[in-house]
Amino acid sequence: MDRVDLPALAELQGLVEAGGPHLQQRVVCEVRCGDTLLPVHVVTLGNPGPDVPAIGIFGGVHGLERIGAEVALAFLRSLVMRLPWDGVLHRQLESLRMVFMPLVNPAGMALGTRANGRGVDLMRNAPVEAVGRVPFLIGGQRRSAALPWYRGEAGAPMEVESEALCRVVDEELLGRPFSLAVDCHSGFGLRDRIWFPHAHTPEPIEHLPELFALQHILDRALTHHRYVLEPQSRQYLAHGDLWDHLYLRALERPGHVFLPLTLEMGSWLWVKKNPRQLFSRHGLFNPLIEHRQQRVLRRHVGWLDFMARAVASYRRWVPLDEAERDRLRLEARTHWYGPA
Repeated sequence: MDRVDLPALAELQGLVEAGGPHLQQRVVCEVRCGDTLLPVHVVTLGNPGPDVPAIGIFGGVHGLERIGAEVALAFLRSLVMRLPWDGVLHRQLESLRMVFMPLVNPAGMALGTRANGRGVDLMRNAPVEAVGRVPFLIGGQRRSAALPWYRGEAGAPMEVESEALCRVVDEELLGRPFSLAVDCHSGFGLRDRIWFPHAHTPEPIEHLPELFALQHILDRALTHHRYVLEPQSRQYLAHGDLWDHLYLRALERPGHVFLPLTLEMGSWLWVKKNPRQLFSRHGLFNPLIEHRQQRVLRRHVGWLDFMARAVASYRRWVPLDEAERDRLRLEARTHWYGPA
């Protein structure tokens, strides 16, 4: 088979070797890219016990958005480099499970496409139909794989990468007392946005109180952050959203909290500072100048570290009292959806 040069995959393997016995690695599926089979890896560390909270970090779902995989790998690298000496990190890992799937779509990354090797957009591939009108194409379409945002054939099984991601979430995150997922993407805009479900309906999700409490500790701990936490439906509706699909599955397990978040890094800021990126397909979704890329990685690695700490200490900020949850729900609905 011909060799496919994929630096992110080589970097991931190097981090696994550097982490030694502290990390566990497994291949959850293989995907074809031309004549080559590419592995999709999952790396785990921390306490595997089902009673501890967990955080999952995902990247590379859209192969064209390399910065998403790079942010996930940069956070994993920071942990691996701290393992030999950081006692605080080891104590944190005693009460936390961490799951990394930084390169969900290796074929798409190798080909430089948003979709996977079969032309399917993995974030439009789940069996979830939008309630209401979706924007043309961007909301998901079944016309042709030659057009962007292709969902796949109606009634067909999910793509192997989508199935693998769902299986990892089901095995590692769902069913725990508290779990959170962060899926790293690059999106248009001048602000970094953190989206939460729903994408298929404008109706608020069940766990608005928990999300509003998370907003509160984020604003107080990272005083000068530029993240906008909001429901994805505030921007547009879409068919087939993987995280909507997984959130709805999580609701079938009462007594457990699962919060899936999508980090949409604002790529317009990179284009604004370097307009020549407009003439590059990769430049529309990734910072191409090295110092700007390093700045992006530093900012988001710090935020991911905050999120891991928040998950490990969820009992200190997640509302448990029903009266408190009702109050936060009302405030959240007003904040994100307007007055009732």
